[in-house]
Formats: sequence, C-alpha cells, structure tokens
Amino acid sequence: MEKGLISVDRWADGSQVYFLTHLHSDHTQGLSSTWAKGPLYCSPLTAKLFPFKFPNFGLSLLRPLHTNSWHSLSLISPSSASKTLLQVMLIDAHHCPGAVMFLFRGEFGCLLYTGDFRWEANSERAKRAKTMLIDALQGDVVDTLYLDNTYCNPSYVFPHRDIAAQQIVDIIASHPEHDVIIGIDTLGKEDLLLYISRALNVKIWVWPERLQTMHLLDFHDIFTTNTTLTRVRAVPRYSFNINTLEGLNSMRPTIGIMPSGLPWVLKSLEGDETLFGSLLTSRYNKRKWSANSGTGPDKLNGVERFHKYIYSVPYSDHSCYKEIQEFVELIQPTNMKGIMSSSSCYVDPLYYFGRFSRADQPSQRLHDQHESKEGGKRDLAFRGKSYLGSGDVLEAKRKRGGIAKVNILGVRLSRVSALRRFRRGAKIGECDCHD
Repeated sequence: MEKGLISVDRWADGSQVYFLTHLHSDHTQGLSSTWAKGPLYCSPLTAKLFPFKFPNFGLSLLRPLHTNSWHSLSLISPSSASKTLLQVMLIDAHHCPGAVMFLFRGEFGCLLYTGDFRWEANSERAKRAKTMLIDALQGDVVDTLYLDNTYCNPSYVFPHRDIAAQQIVDIIASHPEHDVIIGIDTLGKEDLLLYISRALNVKIWVWPERLQTMHLLDFHDIFTTNTTLTRVRAVPRYSFNINTLEGLNSMRPTIGIMPSGLPWVLKSLEGDETLFGSLLTSRYNKRKWSANSGTGPDKLNGVERFHKYIYSVPYSDHSCYKEIQEFVELIQPTNMKGIMSSSSCYVDPLYYFGRFSRADQPSQRLHDQHESKEGGKRDLAFRGKSYLGSGDVLEAKRKRGGIAKVNILGVRLSRVSALRRFRRGAKIGECDCHD
C-alpha cells in the first residue's frame, strides 16, 4: 500500500482515513477532543464510548462500522491522483469492549491488523471470529500481518481467562474476613468482574468514572460506588501499590489482586526497608506463567504471592505465546510486523514465527542456529524495539499466485527501559522510523 492512504491507531497528519482498534490509552496517543485530521473508523461500541473519553470531539468524524461484513471506501491515490477502492472488515479481537481487528483489501493486496487481541482455544467467541476471518479471506493470502506481539516470547505461558478468573475467586473466598482490591484499567476486565460477582454473589465497587463506563456498557445492577455494600473493590491500576495496601491494612485486613500477564515485581528502595511493587520495572526474574507449574508455597497454578498482601494472577487480555503461534500458523502471512514498540522480552515476531510465513525467512534460520548452539531452546535475555512500516526489518513484494521475493536485513534489536509497551499503531506503507 502506498503512503498517505490510511493510519491505524496513529493520529499524525498525512493519511486520508484513520482507524481505531480500541480505546486503551496506548492506542489513542495523539487523539484529543480537538483532533480533526480526517474520518475515524471504529466499531459501534467504541463509537459509543468515545465521547466519554474525548468530550466535545467532533462526532461527525466518527464513522462506526459493523463487524463481520465488508465496507468499501473510495480514496485518492497520492501517486496517480486517481480513485482507489479500499475494502475493510472489522473482526472481534476479544480484548476489551469494542476492540476489533481490521482486514484490508485493495489494489495493494491484503493486510490484517490485529490490534490487541486474545483468541483462546476454548472460547466460543474466538471460534466465531476465527470462522469469520477465514470466510472473509476466501483463500486469499495475507500479504502483511500487523501482529499483537505483547507476549511474543516463550516465557509467557498463562491459562485461559476463565481459569485465571476462578483462581481469583478462590483467593477471595479463602479470605472471608478481608476486604479485596483488584487493580484494573479504565476499560477492560469487565468479564472478570462479572465472573467474580456471579460466583460470590457480591456487588463490585468501582470509582465514579468507571461506573459511568459500566453503565454505557449496560451493566447497571452489579457495580456500585457505595463502599458499605461490598468488600470487593476494583481500583485504578495506577493506585495499586504496596503503600496503599499497607495503609488499608492499618484500618482493616485487606488483600490486593493484580490480574495481568506481566509479573508483579518487588524491589527494596535504597536506604529503606520499604518494598516497592510495580509492573513497570525492568528488574525481574523471568519465569514461566503456567497453569500447571509451581515454584514454592506462595505460588500455585500460576498465582504469585509476592507480598503478604498482594497476589498476582496471570489473567491477560492479550494472547500468550502459544496462542500467537497458533494464530500465525492459521494466517500464514507473507510478511509480519509487531505492532508494539517495546516490551519486556521483545523480539521481532519473524524470529519465532518466520517459518510459518509463505516466504523463506532467514530470521527463522537464525533462530534454529541459536537453538542448536545452546543445545535447545532458551528464553532471550535481551529486550528491544521494532519499527512499523516497510523497509528495515523485512521487504516483501508478493506476486499474485506465487511466492514473495524477500530481502531480510536482519532482526533489529535495541534496549528499552520498561516492561510495558509505549506506543502502538502504524501509518500503513510508511518508512520504518519514529515521528
């Protein structure tokens, strides 16, 4: 696709139309109530939530599209000034309310942008989305797969969300005299909170802004802002820390639960015995999150107890490594790129999954050589960045009915300082560079 046509989860000048996968903040950096660079396409539920996140936004720019059907957009080719037809289908990403993938088709070929997604093998909703995707492709080849590579590393093995949700219920039930706080974001984990409420027959406290979101999602009876009605509270993730837990325990016995695929980490502050807990530090001891393994008395079936007040449970709205691999095997794209600019153990998805693409990927041979030298697989010790677009990591020109010619310049790696990703999104067809 030529430059200047579309952007996905990127909000700078230079595109004719813009697409939003979902409303998490790392996908909306650059969006604001005054943004007006072009029409913005998203799912109907995202459009419903959008004015709450961006008050006074020009709603005439919002163009909600229904899932599982093709939509045609007429654009102007920047190079020839002639009309070009873009077809797009939205597919459920099973990540958070309103989250979708975008499947694009046009003269440029076929592109799939996953956004953040979680497709579990036992999920009927994911099975339906998979069927929709396969039917939409109709045997066509995905030229470029823009992939959610948050957990694109074999270190990350965690259970299905229903299993993790039951683990959280078990923790709460085993502390009948304790208040419970659960760290969540401003959007997402609603299914977890509903599961807890139904399993334990309790209401869930949320902060006032979160309650408004719950009402927009048509959850009216389960959530409350009255602390006297429940001992279970969902609190903003940023307020979830050891100092908060220790303060609460000075008044009432309280435990905290952090549902996340990222490990909770503890470190001592210099000159102080106080422990500081964070998901955003690079100092951690990598371990597998497994539904079937344990390493000590405070870890059972993937649950970590890093502090007497805090449990970390591997409940994730992103696909784990095995699920990503299964997805790539299903799609078998000609080329693939990670949508995440940094992560805890970043490696380009071609490093692990190049062998599933339709072109011979030297990066996978690098992976095989690495394994043979070490006498088997091992987790990578480095972290790195990737840059979205065409050029630095892989250039592939696909001939219809044939195999692409590929030029690999190598896996691009560099250090980053945080576990969490900083920014996502791409101008489709742009050069590999940061703004």
